[in-house]
Amino acid sequence: MQIKQQISMVFNMDKCLGCNTCTLACKNVWTNREGAEYMFWNNVETKPGIGYPKQWEDQKKYKGGWQRSPNSKGPRLRYGSRFQMMMNLFYNPVMPQMDDYYGKGPFTYTYEDLHSEKSTKKSQPVARPKSQITGEEDIDITYAVNWDDNGAGATVDGLGGMDSNFAGMSDTERKALLSFRDSFILYLPRICNHCLNAGCVGSCPSGAAYKREEDGIVLIDQDRCRAWRYCVSACPYKKTYFNWRTSKMEKCVLCYPRVETGQPPACFHACPGRIRYMGPLLYDLDRVPEAANAPEEDLVQAQRDIILDPNDRQVQIAAGDAGISDAWMEACARSPSYRMFKQWEIALPLHPEFRTLPCLFYVPPESPVRTDANSTEHYNMTNGNSVLPDLDEFRIPVRFLASMLSAGNEQMIKTALLRQLAVRAYRRSARVEGKADAEVLKSVGLSEDDAREMHRLLALAHFHERFVVPTTRRERTANSPFIERGVSGFSELSPGDKPRRRTSFHGQSQEVGS
Repeated sequence: MQIKQQISMVFNMDKCLGCNTCTLACKNVWTNREGAEYMFWNNVETKPGIGYPKQWEDQKKYKGGWQRSPNSKGPRLRYGSRFQMMMNLFYNPVMPQMDDYYGKGPFTYTYEDLHSEKSTKKSQPVARPKSQITGEEDIDITYAVNWDDNGAGATVDGLGGMDSNFAGMSDTERKALLSFRDSFILYLPRICNHCLNAGCVGSCPSGAAYKREEDGIVLIDQDRCRAWRYCVSACPYKKTYFNWRTSKMEKCVLCYPRVETGQPPACFHACPGRIRYMGPLLYDLDRVPEAANAPEEDLVQAQRDIILDPNDRQVQIAAGDAGISDAWMEACARSPSYRMFKQWEIALPLHPEFRTLPCLFYVPPESPVRTDANSTEHYNMTNGNSVLPDLDEFRIPVRFLASMLSAGNEQMIKTALLRQLAVRAYRRSARVEGKADAEVLKSVGLSEDDAREMHRLLALAHFHERFVVPTTRRERTANSPFIERGVSGFSELSPGDKPRRRTSFHGQSQEVGS
């Protein structure tokens, strides 16, 4: 067992307002400069919808992520073999184009025309769309970030109907779910998942993309980067970007300067809905290839199995031997990510079938229930059977959520939603009826302590409870400048560097060194 550290995140989709305050915070801090106009390290998408870039979830089109290998050594990149990638080194045909992000590129408006004396003499001044890259004016705006914002699928034959999460449904089912009466909407905030088996790291020919040893944050070394752009192709979430001004690749850095001082990232701090949580995890690096190569229906459970219990005495001893600090261990014991993903099993990874083992988890939404068309009571949304709804009364189909969050395993979604509903029922029985109903918790595998802690964390948690961020012990790495580069892609160590453990190109763990 080789214990590693990993910062992880949870987004509670039930509480997302779709306000994009997180997007603005990230944009102003990191990508408000030339060459990064089209970059949105953080964005909030509306589902159903095709997202940003267009249809990023369709890996038949983009060939991102990993695919299962028949052997036990680990999955293989969906893009192709190392030889195939090297043959296409100077021409990479499989990646989104600018049209998939913006129609004519990122744009602004000719705001100067609003204040020009010449433009106001004959008619009302108008600010026209203007390309931020070429300066061309009066460009056609055909797509942009948040293009289908709040659209709820827009129309049956519109962009919502192209959502990849409808793939397992018939045309009749899809059209029914996108009809006006039964349409649904949910917000999907997205950042880099800082995966355990990151496709961008495994595909980089120059070894520029890597995972830091101290916290698992995935970064791109700007000195090593040669802009081969395989990280764009191999990342199934399309969260790496090419900077056309510097000719370097860029991505979300999880605000690591803030994380190193115990602060949450800017987008986390800015969120008014308090949907974001951050906490550290411990995982077994030796079992990552096995977990990433599991059958689709077992991928979520396989990822949970490699997450280690920080309260286990054997894990504590092994972590101490691995040099993991007491501060990190204490933070792991309080981690909201551990509780929601591993302990309570109410949080799930986004598209686990991509086999990257993402470390950003989502609590599926308890969506509004359908109204009863035959009821004479205006507010009777559950046919009068219960104050709280049943799963089959939710407007967002379980099947749609399963396609997005559990590789089609509907039972995982049902478990997460039923446990949230059970806590609501338990709290209502205690506060309204005056007698706590513990049986409803037992039916879904929760204790009363679990229910109280879940209610506290999901509804009432203070800042320090939502963000449990251990500070980095930099004094331990002062004389080891390469220790943070714990995982790389194609590259080997430079002569004279100390041996380290890294994940190889195809995900197998091996020793490299001088």
